[in-house]
Amino acid sequence: MHSVVGTKRVFIMAVLLVGAWVLLQNVSHGERVMPHRRIAEVPMTLGEWQGIDAPLEPRILKATGVDDHLNRIYTDSEGAQVGVYVGYYESQRTGDTIHSPKNCLPGAGWQPVQARRLTIDIPGSEPITVNEYLIERGLERDIVLYWYQGRGRVVASEYWGKFWLVADAITSNRTDGCLVRLYTSAKDGEDKARARTVDLSRRLYLSLQEVIPN
Repeated sequence: MHSVVGTKRVFIMAVLLVGAWVLLQNVSHGERVMPHRRIAEVPMTLGEWQGIDAPLEPRILKATGVDDHLNRIYTDSEGAQVGVYVGYYESQRTGDTIHSPKNCLPGAGWQPVQARRLTIDIPGSEPITVNEYLIERGLERDIVLYWYQGRGRVVASEYWGKFWLVADAITSNRTDGCLVRLYTSAKDGEDKARARTVDLSRRLYLSLQEVIPN
């Protein structure tokens, strides 16, 4: 009985959420567009990590619908590399919304092997909870971390991301935000791959706090 009631509640919440989102996309409220610094202002040097830009093809940028973005490869002192992508949207009312990596990765030939939530301690700040995926394509394996950041919070769940998107659109007339994704090869072991993505995530998160409006 409890499971049936719980399922009904989830269904009702989902219907209400979709209905509210459709209404928001079809009614203009003169949304507040928050001023922000360019995402490219995130430093090329983050601790021991040194970055280099990896420009995306115009067709890919068009497909994402981002208003601002960053795509880089960061290398540490031992030569290990972590790819970083940040896609920023000034507004998500008009159809350009954040695409979940969970949906995009299979289209690129990657298949998830493991998925979980990972909590990362942040020096001088509250910890953040992110998504961790172990993915594979043929003989390749990568560790991927990603989260949604903006409007004063970090969210891992796609469901809660949509909830807060609607809630913030109603209460503060804002739908800006970004997707943050890091990935690295796990050929030297999952533990080492995880450790380096976590280390860079800490540094990246603090830098993004300086350029993304809260």
